[in-house]
Order: sequence, then C-alpha cells, then structure tokens
Amino acid sequence: MRFIPTRFHGFLDYIVGIFMIIAPWVLDFSDNDAATWTIVIAGIIVLIQAAMTDFELGLIRRIPMQSHLMVDLVLGVILALSPWLFQFNNYVYLPHLIIGVFSILASLTTHRVPSHSYKAEHTSTDHIRNM
Repeated sequence: MRFIPTRFHGFLDYIVGIFMIIAPWVLDFSDNDAATWTIVIAGIIVLIQAAMTDFELGLIRRIPMQSHLMVDLVLGVILALSPWLFQFNNYVYLPHLIIGVFSILASLTTHRVPSHSYKAEHTSTDHIRNM
C-alpha cells in the first residue's frame, strides 16, 4: 500500500507547504482570520518539518521519517476538520478539507524509510563525521 517514495514526498511537502501559506490570498479567503491562520500555520509546520526530517530533501535531518508521517496524519485530520472546529465552514472549507485529506493519504501511502541509496550514503557520511 505504501508506494510514494520519500524523495517525492519531500518535493510535495515543500510545494504544498508554500501553497498553504499563500492559499488565503490566491484563493481569496484572507479576510477570514481563522481560515487564514489555520492553513498558514499548518503550511509553516509542513515546511519546518520537511526541512528537519531525515530523508533525501531534509536540511537538518533530526526527525525520523516515521514520526514525520505521524505528524502528517494528525495535521491532516486537524486541517480537514478545522472549518467545523473553528466555525468558518460557512465561509470556506474546501481548501482545508482537500489539503487535509491529501495529507492523510500521503501519510498512509509514503514509504516509512528513505531509499536504500540515501541510507547507504547517509550512513557512510555519518561515519566519516564521527571520526
């Protein structure tokens, strides 16, 4: 069931995270504070988490991929339900619902460990750094 490579997931994280931050203005719902800040904060979390995950596109590499996927799942559920939780569903709900469901599906279909080539390269680099 897990068919999305972690490298592709990383690309999606950066693209979707940036889109989430600009969505209120692009999709014209920036005049609703709850709707705006919910998706903007979620987008910031997605970008920070991607940068800190131990996978091909991580920059700091401190968060294990499995933990990253668990956060994606929880964030997706919260984002999908946020229009009803924060009562802005009469104003806008589709962007939050679609991106939330997308995050849930991505968390359930992405490989739990980075590729073999990444692990081999990463392990040998750590070995050299520790010498």
